[in-house]
Amino acid sequence: MFRILLLTICLLFGATLFAQKTDTAYTAEITRHRDHYKLEFVIETRSPLSDQDTALLDFFIADPAWRVAARFERTPDTQPFDMPAYSGRSAKYQQYGTLFFEKAGKTFSLQVYQNIRLLTSQKYFDYLFLPFKDNTNDDTTYGGGRYLDLRVGDIGSDNILHLDFNKAYNPWCAYSDGFNCPIPPATNHLDLAVIAGEKNFRGEKKH
Repeated sequence: MFRILLLTICLLFGATLFAQKTDTAYTAEITRHRDHYKLEFVIETRSPLSDQDTALLDFFIADPAWRVAARFERTPDTQPFDMPAYSGRSAKYQQYGTLFFEKAGKTFSLQVYQNIRLLTSQKYFDYLFLPFKDNTNDDTTYGGGRYLDLRVGDIGSDNILHLDFNKAYNPWCAYSDGFNCPIPPATNHLDLAVIAGEKNFRGEKKH
């Protein structure tokens, strides 16, 4: 009996150590991702933020529970449409597919899009755009919603894509006027508080 108890304790301890190592590695991955995200503001000539401004970017603590497995369904033969932006302008997009995932005991869906103009780009031809809103908007996160960047290659042969909300980021309109930031379509409004990714900017918005 004692040996069985001891073995159980050892197995539980080992599982705890493995989970801690996994979480540590994941946190380091998200930290690198966010460092690169900040660097892009510095090197991009049209950036709304300076090097000093990036210190005012704020994020939820990285949480691997917000990296969810989503089932992808392709939506072929969709027609291009005008996705409006907060500036009053619009750009041509087409729906590429739909992602289904489970959270808090419910199933949610999000549509992913292709920017028509980028389809001819050697660098971004496989780029997928996922704009969304959720119940944290106008509270802890930007009221205009947030974005996720994906690639066609992120979709596995089993049609599973790991959707990482820890990488959700603000549109540039969160920091400054003068940018054409797509408005997340109503189909991508989640009745869910996504407590992951980028929070509200802690600096003043530029006008």
